[in-house]
Amino acid sequence: MKRRLIALFAVLLADPLAAQQSQTPASAPPPPATPAERPQQSTRSVDEILDEYLAIAVDSNLALQRQDLSVAQSVTALDEARGRYLPQLSLSSRFSRAEGGRTIALPLGDLLNPVYATLNDLLAAQGQPPAFGSVNNTDIPFLREQEQQTYVQLVQPLYAPEIGAGVRARRALAQSERAARDAVALTLTRDVRVAYHNWLKARQGLGIVDASRVLLQENLRVNESLHLNGKITRDQVLRAQAELLEVEQERVSSANALDISRSYFNFLLNRPLGTPIEVGAVEEAPAQPGALETLQEQALRQRPELQQLQTATEAAQAQVSAARSRFKPTIALAVESGVQGEEYRFGSQDDYSIASLTFNWNLFNGNQDKARLSQARLAARSADLQREDTARRIALEVEQTHGDVLSAISALGTARARQEAAREGFKIAARKRDAGVISQVEFLDARTTLTSAELNHAVTQFDLLMRQAELARAVGSAGQPTPGDER
Repeated sequence: MKRRLIALFAVLLADPLAAQQSQTPASAPPPPATPAERPQQSTRSVDEILDEYLAIAVDSNLALQRQDLSVAQSVTALDEARGRYLPQLSLSSRFSRAEGGRTIALPLGDLLNPVYATLNDLLAAQGQPPAFGSVNNTDIPFLREQEQQTYVQLVQPLYAPEIGAGVRARRALAQSERAARDAVALTLTRDVRVAYHNWLKARQGLGIVDASRVLLQENLRVNESLHLNGKITRDQVLRAQAELLEVEQERVSSANALDISRSYFNFLLNRPLGTPIEVGAVEEAPAQPGALETLQEQALRQRPELQQLQTATEAAQAQVSAARSRFKPTIALAVESGVQGEEYRFGSQDDYSIASLTFNWNLFNGNQDKARLSQARLAARSADLQREDTARRIALEVEQTHGDVLSAISALGTARARQEAAREGFKIAARKRDAGVISQVEFLDARTTLTSAELNHAVTQFDLLMRQAELARAVGSAGQPTPGDER
């Protein structure tokens, strides 16, 4: 199977003269390739095309859109925390009807009637009419049968340390969400680049299979002609037929791999899965990566994961301040004005106004504030340790990807030299075959060697591009835009 796959690349890369020399005089030229089998390369480079695709992905990728919503939510939460600085104005109204309930009994009759009777007797003795009547006992209900109260209340915090700590915590969390968004964009950039290179590799593989099919069809035709002329035995014809069927089967797998890679690339761009993809020209000379220490320092400065953990640490510190502020008092000014009474009336006798300066200090609540402070301190320490661990992991990731890129560059140079050597060897074998010095089998072996070298060069080249994408992601140099809503 390996030898069959190796033979796939020869027709694409062999000299046209050598391809003509490989035909016997009795053979006809192979059928021309269809436009699909002869894809036109774009004049633009892979990087130019990828820049456009990355812009599309940033604008339309669903995962990034969800992260943008999280950023917007964190910004509105920050606005909510800032709103606690402002006065709160509310309108309240209450209308009540009551039956029963407690009453206040005033024994006015029992207290005053004996006194009034004595006074009336004294007046009668003086010949004067009685001047004092009797008084009944009075029961005053605790609840009014009907009551209403309508008022406007204004409350302005004057001293509330917890509000400032909450604003700082929300601001840090908003920055953390922005950093998380940048991390998603950085990963998306890497995924788009790798998916595009995988699609190019799959497309190249399908082209190799199609070219090999043309070659093996011609080989089968030549062997059948030689068998009919008594030059070879039938087993060689059957072998050529089996090789052609094997390539036909391999083409199905290659076409399926191409469809899957194209669908995944379009999925990342959030567009129809069958949308055509532009083919870019791959540069032969790879760029050398910078020094390892420089790249590690750059990664520690600009990796969004570290920025996210840094802001998470700041948020945890703000939570510590908020927990400490619970031990401090709060002062607020409250102003209330409205009307109240048994009926809705708006007169001077029904109006009322109250201005209050409130002072609140929680002296003891079962050590709950102390427990919250301990939790906030532990969370801040945990965030510090997580950031330190992530920084070490990022430095290791940069070192690994940097080494992978250097290895791939070295491998590409070796693959290019191997390709040139195999191509020269194939040209020599073609001339020997035409001179009748070597057999057809030896000629095919030389062509197989060339195919193996060309295929290895193509695979090594795309592997290098993918490793460069991994290094760019590790360093955090994707160059993706950040949200424009800076608040």
